[in-house]
Amino acid sequence: MIAQNKFVTIPILAREIGIDQRNIKRNITQLKQQGILKRVGPDKGGHWEITSP
Repeated sequence: MIAQNKFVTIPILAREIGIDQRNIKRNITQLKQQGILKRVGPDKGGHWEITSP
């Protein structure tokens, strides 16, 4: 979903995937630690960037 819409929010991801927002946040943290995903800009108005496939 992030690849399709870099402005997608955690609540939208949680609703569309069907898991709790806490799980989304944990997964995003893991992806950031692995260098796969990073946040560009602030929480409001920023976007996600996939750094490796």
